[in-house]
Amino acid sequence: MAGAESARPAPPVLPWTVRLQVLALGAACDLSQRRDGTVNRFLFSLVDRQTPARPRPDALGVRSADVVVDAARNLWARVFSPSVGKPEAAPLPVVVYCHGGGFALLSASSAPLDAMCRRFCRELGAVVVSVNYRRAPEHRHPAAYDDCADVLSYLGTAGLPADIGVPVDLSRCFLAGDSAGGNIAHHVAHRWTSSAAVASDNPVRLAGIILLQPYFGGEERTEAELRLEGVGPVVNMRRSDWSWKAFLPEGADRNHPAAHVTGEACPEPELPEEFPPAMVVVGGLDPLQDWQRRYAAMLQRKGKAVQLVEFPDAIHGFYMFPKLPDAGKLVNDVKNFMETATSDH
Repeated sequence: MAGAESARPAPPVLPWTVRLQVLALGAACDLSQRRDGTVNRFLFSLVDRQTPARPRPDALGVRSADVVVDAARNLWARVFSPSVGKPEAAPLPVVVYCHGGGFALLSASSAPLDAMCRRFCRELGAVVVSVNYRRAPEHRHPAAYDDCADVLSYLGTAGLPADIGVPVDLSRCFLAGDSAGGNIAHHVAHRWTSSAAVASDNPVRLAGIILLQPYFGGEERTEAELRLEGVGPVVNMRRSDWSWKAFLPEGADRNHPAAHVTGEACPEPELPEEFPPAMVVVGGLDPLQDWQRRYAAMLQRKGKAVQLVEFPDAIHGFYMFPKLPDAGKLVNDVKNFMETATSDH
């Protein structure tokens, strides 16, 4: 502990607009995460500004539409597509995106996530399908995994809406997610490549997974968690512990296989041969970074292709703030990863 304290870095220097957004998000999390494990959703909604789908192209030339996958459980996805496509253009890859929020907060219609997916659609040259999965604690593990896997199945059977106006190639499908969404993307990729869907006539094939600061954990307190407690914004140990308790099955601790996938406290997952190449993004001011590096190392030990991308000065969730230079650099790295994975596909 003393070593961690002595190595404690200075708080990050952020533009004042980003600093205000981060402070507001942190305060909303703290006030809405009740001690009894429930969420005050009305209170969080005061900060979580929602935006509807926009069928007309925006300034980026991107339009969006909501698609109902299962009305009974309110499972839907927001599809972002370029507004203009040339008839002879090659089919675009598809990015199925799982948002962050500690499994319990935010949604596919949250304004910052909607804006981020619009940027990804435009700059990656892909159709982005943002999944609005069920949230904890009302819907615990494995509800979020089930929902995102069912969206993949839906794409394979129903396809994308015909009016998106651009051709797509479902054999070049990427699962992506930030924070808790990165955790979901890993587990859904594991489930998908272990199932009969791989050998069936389902056209969806995973070309890669893109995990932006994925949310893994365990009972252990890592060096980064101790060193960055009270320094890195957005994530701290109290908020993180609350999120795991809300998401994991009743009575489970953080060494549950949903959280702990790196083998220190329980067996490593058995990954199938078809498990796709992975890109793992790590921020130097993210308390979760040790778990993320361990995850990449686990993939390497199992002979899986993995690209570890480090942003030394990045806070957790930096990709949601386009004013941060690293947010632009990230998009270029993701695009390069997708192009490499597609060329090897």
